[in-house]
Amino acid sequence: MKYIEFDNSKKYDLILLGRVAVDLNPVDYYCPLNESTTFKRYLGGSPANIAVGLARLGKKCGFFARVSDDQLGTFVTDYFDKEGIDVSHIVRCRNGEKIGLTFTEIKSETESSIVMYRNEAADLKLDVEDIDEEYLKQAKAVLISGTALAESPSREAALKAVMLAKKNNIPVIFDIDYRAYNWKNSDEISIYYSAVAKQADVILGSREEYDLTEKLIEEGRTDEQTAAYWHSQNAKIVIIKHGKEGSTAYTNDGKSYSIKPFPVKLLKSFGGGDGYASAFLYGLFEGWDIMDCLEFGSASAAMLVASHACSEDMPSAEAVKEFIKKEKEEYGEMVARA
Repeated sequence: MKYIEFDNSKKYDLILLGRVAVDLNPVDYYCPLNESTTFKRYLGGSPANIAVGLARLGKKCGFFARVSDDQLGTFVTDYFDKEGIDVSHIVRCRNGEKIGLTFTEIKSETESSIVMYRNEAADLKLDVEDIDEEYLKQAKAVLISGTALAESPSREAALKAVMLAKKNNIPVIFDIDYRAYNWKNSDEISIYYSAVAKQADVILGSREEYDLTEKLIEEGRTDEQTAAYWHSQNAKIVIIKHGKEGSTAYTNDGKSYSIKPFPVKLLKSFGGGDGYASAFLYGLFEGWDIMDCLEFGSASAAMLVASHACSEDMPSAEAVKEFIKKEKEEYGEMVARA
């Protein structure tokens, strides 16, 4: 069953909004950040990674963003351009704001973390004037990243994009994408997350992220209660992720579909969610059954946490299919099915 109908006459499969950043991942593994000396530079930021992931899978993406007016801004826009992602609505900052930097830490085979530098971050300067309705109307769907809601004027720009999407009957995808940086308090998080979630057709988040979203609505919900509430608003698909325990997609016909992670040798704990989102959405755009979308997403996530980069290591559709085939040959046909 198709839960969302996409207008296939549109130029772009997805237009995304939010964080475009730079990741600096250590080459010297298994030591704390203070002892790391050598890093590789990658394009980063959750919605940026998702855009690259979809582009590698053969989908056409556009983007609303602001980036720094310097060589790092040039690096990320050039990277997007190389991947076939439209950069016509990526704007350079005017007042010296700098692109967000993320230093990652790979302490051991089981422990990794990230440190973000986001004071006066360029992506949070996205303005309502940057949101072009005619451009948005060219999309099958729009994706809002939760970090875009952390500060003005970016939050107003995101809310404008949601309003214009609803006006033009364009499905809204909300990737909650919680990062503690830039938020002032938990009430603020709940106010803005819930405002977008109530308009979203697809919501993706962890249990923690839904708890933050629902703080001012009702605390202590089960996954089933969470899904039922957002279905009562507008959502067709609610995905709740539980890390190593896997994830479940709840659909608005009362069904649920669960997947477990594919077995891999973990290198890092970050990046998997972006691979998951891009591959799951690819399946939706292709009209697949929800279970097949979940399997594709789970496979891409596994490939990402086993690799050094996020954006740079986003796989092609053929690579994901080959990974699933090999995993099933080794572990059994239902390896990731819950």
